[in-house]
Amino acid sequence: MDSSCRVLAALGRPLYPGMLYDCRTDTFIPGVTLWDKKALHDDLDVRQQPKTDLKFAASDSLSDKANLLDISASLKASFLCGLVEVGGSAKYLNDTKSSAHQCRVTMQYSQTTKFEQLTMKELGNITYQQVFEQKTATHVVTAVLYGASAFMVFDYTRADNQSIQDIEGNLNAVVKMLPLISVEGQGSLKMTEAEKNLAENISVTFYGDYKLNKNPTTYKEALDVYITLPSVMEKGNYDGVPLTVWLYPLNLLDESAAKLVREINMRLLCKTEKLLAELGEVERRCNDLKKNQMTNSFPGVKDRLVKFQQSHNNYKIAFQKALSKVLPAVRGDKRMKFIIGSISDSSNPGTSIRLYQKGRLIDPKFQPVSKPPQPVLESSDEKIILKLSKSPTGETIRFRVEYSMTPTDSSANVEWKFTDTSDDQTSFTLTQIKEAGHYRVLYRAINNVGLSEISDSITFTFQNKADEEKLNPGIIRSKIFFMHSDDPQPVSSTRKSYLGSVPGGLRPGMALFFQGVVTSDCDWFAIDMQTRLDSLVELAFHFRCRMESMCLTSLRNETWDNEECLACPFTKGGAFDVIMVIKPECYEVIVNGLEYCTFNHRMPVEQVTVLNIYGGVFMNIVHIIK
Repeated sequence: MDSSCRVLAALGRPLYPGMLYDCRTDTFIPGVTLWDKKALHDDLDVRQQPKTDLKFAASDSLSDKANLLDISASLKASFLCGLVEVGGSAKYLNDTKSSAHQCRVTMQYSQTTKFEQLTMKELGNITYQQVFEQKTATHVVTAVLYGASAFMVFDYTRADNQSIQDIEGNLNAVVKMLPLISVEGQGSLKMTEAEKNLAENISVTFYGDYKLNKNPTTYKEALDVYITLPSVMEKGNYDGVPLTVWLYPLNLLDESAAKLVREINMRLLCKTEKLLAELGEVERRCNDLKKNQMTNSFPGVKDRLVKFQQSHNNYKIAFQKALSKVLPAVRGDKRMKFIIGSISDSSNPGTSIRLYQKGRLIDPKFQPVSKPPQPVLESSDEKIILKLSKSPTGETIRFRVEYSMTPTDSSANVEWKFTDTSDDQTSFTLTQIKEAGHYRVLYRAINNVGLSEISDSITFTFQNKADEEKLNPGIIRSKIFFMHSDDPQPVSSTRKSYLGSVPGGLRPGMALFFQGVVTSDCDWFAIDMQTRLDSLVELAFHFRCRMESMCLTSLRNETWDNEECLACPFTKGGAFDVIMVIKPECYEVIVNGLEYCTFNHRMPVEQVTVLNIYGGVFMNIVHIIK
């Protein structure tokens, strides 16, 4: 639909030739243009276009106000949603009656001065092509009509015993006398007593693009301002502000540019305008009731009225906020996934979700799928078998299983992959995982409409028949076949992540295999080779990670020996494999497949009968290789 120029009311916004405009949100983009400043200035066609107009309106409806300002239906929809912030004389749009006792007549005085437009030469020479790729705008301002407009709103608050028809008739007559008085002089003023009394009690509100020393507030001041308006712009050498702009579609300059796909249906726009008008009427009734003397006599009633008015205002704001999200999505051709509507249904005393497909009601009491329970891991040597559960609500037709490998570097990006099951069977074999490592798995329930919230995840270590390398030539080779599911428990100095015995003590030729994950908030963790279970008097090897550095030492007779400090190979949130090979002269430590360090024995290894692992780690595997 975006194939022709659009004419748009500026509404007090600073719209000038060359500016970019997004018709999806009815917002302009300052500071970004297709051409440089010099090109815009040199190739601008300027013509004088003087014109004066005078209009009157007795209606306070948004539709009549929009007609006075030449606002298009599309722009009016954006204003209703709160997308457009108006300025200058256009602030008149926000001025509505606050009471049902108000009688109102509006006078509009407008002038145009000049017309500016870009030349065809400029349209063909684009300086900044990257604007099209950014897709932040749909149109460019190619022409602007300048001038000024002024609205004087004349209000009279009638008493209960006054006829609304008589007051409105007299008010209309008094306001329309202003142009005659300005021409013929105040001596020609002929009013009835009723009209004179009304003129003295009129309040005036001024909205304009003119530079005035003081805004009028009375009928007499309004007359003085009206007389001076034609000369204000001439004396100040003032061309006014943008009143009307012409927009050219960017996709006609480059097909890759963003475009306006569709507009809101006029029927829906009229319904929205009617609803907001009804909300405005409720607001006026509340204001009148609060001023009623009877209401002041019953404080409880007044308090309830105030609470109702607050709820009413909150509803209006929420309604406009929802519209402000829907409107750009429709114009930009984004798919609408979920719309909430309030529908009266006496057959359903509670709250329900109605499911529509292609405009037809499919299910009046639809239940979406919700967060399923945590998956359960069932394993064998070469397979990962998951036990899934259907959603507690709604109908589950299949599942989406998502998995990722836990990186050893906590700063690395985690790549998630997924696979969908073919049906709603709760036992599922995850064949996509083939590489040994640490994994995290979660899943979602799927119904005909969409996906549920993700379940809580489980982590596990998978090793597909991996042969351990010979740790010491000529000593021993061991094969381990395992896949171990984690049930991680955060540990501290009082709750160890692993505490176990070493039957017969350590001996040269043996090895210790540790596999785990450092917690994301870890400050430290340690692996100790203890001589006894009941105390920490003797530590043959204290392997302590402080995240910033490593400390290697031993403890004898309650006294720490000299420390050996090294760079830390572990990261917060990262998985790790540690192999400690017991050699005759030292412990050889291998971290994540790389030789890390050696630590000479400071006491006989045969005295080590206890392994103690504690601190900020989740331990998956602790294995003694003999």
